[in-house]
Amino acid sequence: MRIARAKKFFWMVRTCWLAAIALSWSHSSPALQAEASPSADEAAASAPGRVSFNEHIRPIFAKHCVACHGGVKQASGLSFIYRESALAEAESGLAAIIAGSAADSNLIARVTDPDPESRMPPGDHGPALDERQIELLKTWIDQGAEWEQHWSLTAPRPHPLPEVRRANWARDPLDRFVLAKMEAAGLAPAPEAARAEWLRRVSLDLTGLPPTPEEFAVFQLDNRPDAYERVVARLLASPRFGERWASMWLDLARYADTVGFEKDPHRDIWPYRDWLIRALNADMPFDEFTIRQLAGDLLPNATLDDRLASAFHRNTQMNTEGGTDDEEYRLAAVLDRVSTTWQVWQASTFRCTQCHAHPYDPFRHDEYYKFVAFFNTSRDADLNSDAPRLSIPDDQAKWPEAEHLDKRIADVQRELFELQSALVADAARWQALTPVAASATGNATMAIRSDTDAGRAVAEVRAEGTITTGSTFTVDFDLAGLERLTAVRIDALPKDPAQALKIPEDGFVLSRLNGQLVDAAGAVIGEIPFVAAFCDEPAPMFNPEESLRDGAEGWGDYTRMSRPRFAVFIPSRAIEAPKGSKLRLAMNFGEADSGGGALASERGRFAASSSDDWIPFANDSRYATLKRELGELKQAREAIAGVAVPVMAEQPAEFARQTQVFARGNWLDRETVVTPDVPRVMPPLPAGTPADRLAMARWLVSPENPLTARVMVNRLWQELFGIGIVETAEDFGTSGELPSHPGLLDHLALRLQGEHGWSVKRLLRDLVLSSAYRQAGVATSDKLALDPRNRLVARGPRTRLSAEMVRDQALALSGKLSEKMYGKPVMPPQPDGVWRSAYNGESWVAAEGEDRFRRAIYTYWKRTSGYPALATFDMPSRDVCVVRRIATNTPLQALATLNDPAYVELAQGFAARMSGAGSTPAAQIAAGYRLARGEELHAAKLARLLVLYETAAAAFDGEPGAAQPLAADRTTYALTIVANAMLNLDDLLTK
Repeated sequence: MRIARAKKFFWMVRTCWLAAIALSWSHSSPALQAEASPSADEAAASAPGRVSFNEHIRPIFAKHCVACHGGVKQASGLSFIYRESALAEAESGLAAIIAGSAADSNLIARVTDPDPESRMPPGDHGPALDERQIELLKTWIDQGAEWEQHWSLTAPRPHPLPEVRRANWARDPLDRFVLAKMEAAGLAPAPEAARAEWLRRVSLDLTGLPPTPEEFAVFQLDNRPDAYERVVARLLASPRFGERWASMWLDLARYADTVGFEKDPHRDIWPYRDWLIRALNADMPFDEFTIRQLAGDLLPNATLDDRLASAFHRNTQMNTEGGTDDEEYRLAAVLDRVSTTWQVWQASTFRCTQCHAHPYDPFRHDEYYKFVAFFNTSRDADLNSDAPRLSIPDDQAKWPEAEHLDKRIADVQRELFELQSALVADAARWQALTPVAASATGNATMAIRSDTDAGRAVAEVRAEGTITTGSTFTVDFDLAGLERLTAVRIDALPKDPAQALKIPEDGFVLSRLNGQLVDAAGAVIGEIPFVAAFCDEPAPMFNPEESLRDGAEGWGDYTRMSRPRFAVFIPSRAIEAPKGSKLRLAMNFGEADSGGGALASERGRFAASSSDDWIPFANDSRYATLKRELGELKQAREAIAGVAVPVMAEQPAEFARQTQVFARGNWLDRETVVTPDVPRVMPPLPAGTPADRLAMARWLVSPENPLTARVMVNRLWQELFGIGIVETAEDFGTSGELPSHPGLLDHLALRLQGEHGWSVKRLLRDLVLSSAYRQAGVATSDKLALDPRNRLVARGPRTRLSAEMVRDQALALSGKLSEKMYGKPVMPPQPDGVWRSAYNGESWVAAEGEDRFRRAIYTYWKRTSGYPALATFDMPSRDVCVVRRIATNTPLQALATLNDPAYVELAQGFAARMSGAGSTPAAQIAAGYRLARGEELHAAKLARLLVLYETAAAAFDGEPGAAQPLAADRTTYALTIVANAMLNLDDLLTK
C-alpha cells in the first residue's frame, strides 16, 4: 500500500509540472510530411516536348487504368503493365494502342468518348481524364509509344555533379546533389550545427549511445583540422557500432526470442544476433553479408560462422498449436522468406504476386513461384523441435574444434552412404517378400494388395481405416526361396505418388522394429537380432538405427512425405531360415503430427537379401570401423557445451520438393510445376551455376542487379536523416514514392558497390561528415511551410530516438549501463502482469546485477507480448519483416518514460550523478543537462526545472511516508523527480 501511494504521489507531482514545462518549453517538431511525388496532373503540366513514359504516362495508367487493366484484373484481355499486352489486340479485336497513330488507337477513342457508360475510365470507377492528360497520351502514341522500364528496374548510372551557386558549401560530392535540389526550390542550407549538437547526433546515429562528458569536452577543445574525422573513426571502431546497427537489421530479420503464434514458446536463436553484431563491427562487405545470411550453409566448405549466419531465414514463425497442419505452416514460412528477401534487398512488394500478377509492377504470377522454388527445398518443416539446428559452442575458442568435428562427421556419413548405396542399388541382391498375413493393433485394417512395378506384379501391405498413434503393424512373409536372411529392406510409399509430389501426404515414423522367425503354424522359432540400419540419405534427421532401440524417435519422413523412402535393417549374423518358416516383422508407429494424426506407413513393400556382403556391415569391417568413428565423433561433438540454433539446410537433391504454382494463392490447388528462377524483367541468374539459394544470393548482389545497392543506401540515409531518399523504403515500385534525389541515390549506390567495395562503414563515414548532415536542426518558418518533412535536406536531421536509443540513453545517463556484450537475452524490469500467453507457462523474471542494465538489443523479445517500454516507442512485434518503423506520438510514450519501473530506477541513477556534480540544486540540474546534451542549460529552462524541484521537495515534506519508497530524503527525492522529467523532455528524446 505504501509503495502504491508513493507511485501515485510521484506521478501527480511530475504530471502537473511537466504539463507546464511542455507548454512553455517547445521546439520545432520533427518533419512530418514528405515532399509529395508528382501527381499525374503535375507531371502533365511539366511535360517536355518529348513525352516520357515513366514521368508522364505511367502515372496516368497507374492512377486511372490498371485497377481494371493491370496485373490482377485484365478486363478485355488488356493490361497496361506490359507493353506487349498494351499494344496487342484486345478481346474486342481492336488494339488499344497503335504505335505512331493516336487517331487509330482505341485507347484514345475510349478516353474521349462523351458517353460516361462507354468512356474509360467508367464513371463509377473515377473521373474522366482531363484535356492535358489526353494530349499527353496522344502525343506519346504519335511519338511511337515508347515504353520505359520503371526507374528502379534500370541499373544505377553515373550522374554528373550538378552545378550549384554555393559550391564551397559542399564537403562531399553528395552535397552537390542535395544543394542543387535545395537551390532549385529557393532554399539555402541551414547553419552548421554546434559541435555538441553534431557530436550527440553522430554518436547516437553510429553507436546508439550519447557521448560521455569526457567525449563532449575533448571534442570541444579539439582544434585540429581532422577533429570531425577523428570522432567518426572512433565511433566506427567502437564495438557499440555493431549493437546499434544490428538493432535495425533485426527488424528486417524479424528476430525474436520466441517462435510466434498462440503458444509463442521460447526459441534459442540469440547466437544469430551475436553473429550480426560481430559482422557489422568487422565491416563485413555487404555483398558477403548478404550471401552468408541467405545461403551461408551452401557455401563451399561452409564454416560454423557461415551456417550460423543462415539463421536469418529461420527467424520465421513456427506454429506448435494442436490441430494445425505442419505443411501449411511450413509453406507459410517459405513464403515469408520470399517476401522478406524481396523487402530487404529489393524494396519490392513481390508478395503481391502470390495470388495473381502484380497489380502495378511487371512481375507475373508464375514468377513468384519460381522464386519460391529457391526456398522450397529447405529441410525445416514446422517441426516442434525447430530442426534442423546447429549446436553453437558457448566458448568461442571451441568453435574451430566443433567445426572440424562437423566436417569430419559429414565426411564419414558420406563415405558410409557410398558403401551402403553400392549394395542397395544391386537389384540381384534382393528378393521381394510376399506378405501372407497382416494385422494391426488399434482400429486400423491391414490389407495385402498387388501392384505393378516396371511391368511386374509386386505385393504390398496397406493400412486402411482409422489409424491410432502407437499402433503396431505385424506382417508375416513367405520365405520361399530364401534359406538364410542377411538383410531386410522396407520401402515406405505414398498412397498416391503423383499427388504426393504436389501436396505431401502424412508422413510416418517407425518407432520400433522387431523381427522374428516363425514356423508354418505361427509359433516363434527365434528372434532376428537387428543391430545396424541405414536409409536413403547419408545424414537423416530421423535415423533408422533409432528404430532398433526403445525410447528413440525412430526412422521416418516426419511429418510429411512426398516421395518413396526406404531403409535397410541388418542382423548381427546370417539367420538360417528352415524350410516352411516365415519372417514376422512387428512395426510400431508411436509418433503423431501437430494435428494429433498418427504417423504410420500406410503403404509398404518389403524385400530380403541372403547376400554375405551385408553381415560385415554389422561386424568388423571398413563399415564397422567407420561406424565406430562416427559414434566417437558425435560423442565428442555433443561434449562441447553449446546452444542449438535453428539454421537453414537443404534437403538431399533426390528428395527435393517440387514447386508448383498455387492457383489464386491457394496452397491446396496446385498447377504448373516450376523451377527456380528470377523475374524476366530482372537481369538473369549467372549462367553455368546451379539455380539454388546460393546463386540467388549472388544474383542479388551482382553488379547487374539494379536494386540492392540503391535499397541499402536508402536504408542508411533513412536511419541518419529520418526519411529515405525514397520515402517508401519498403516499396521502390510503381505504387511507391519517387526518389527525392534520383541522381544522389544512383551516386551513392554506385559508390557503395564500386569505390567502397560494399563497405557500409565507409559510406556511413561519408554521410555523417557531409555538409548536409552537419547542418543545424533548426527549421525556419519558410522551410517548414515549403518542406515540412525535410525532403530537400535544407536543415539537419532532428528526429525522435528509436525505442532502443531511448532506453540505452537512459541507461547511459543513469551511470548503470552494462558494457557486457553478447549472450542470452535478458529480462529487465517491466510492469507486473504484462507477460501472459495462452498455453504458455513461462514467466518474466526480472534480471539482477548487470544483466538488469544491459542495452535494449539484449532484451528478451516475445512476439505476442513485447517489452512494453520498447513497443510503446514503435518497436515492432517482429512477426514479419519491418523495413521502416512508422513513428507515432502518443501519451503512452510519456507515461512509459515517467512511470515505467525501469525508467524510475534509471532516473534515480541519473539523479545520483547529478547530485555529485554540484553543491546546489541549480548546479546539479545544470550539470545533468550538460551530461545529457553537452550544452549549457538556458536560464529560463533552468528556472522552470528549479520550480519543479522545489515543488517536489515541498511535496516530500508534506507527506514523507508516501515518498520515501522512492527516496530517503527530500533532496534526493526532488532531484529524482527532476531527473525523471529531464529523461522525458523533447531535448533528450530527439537527436
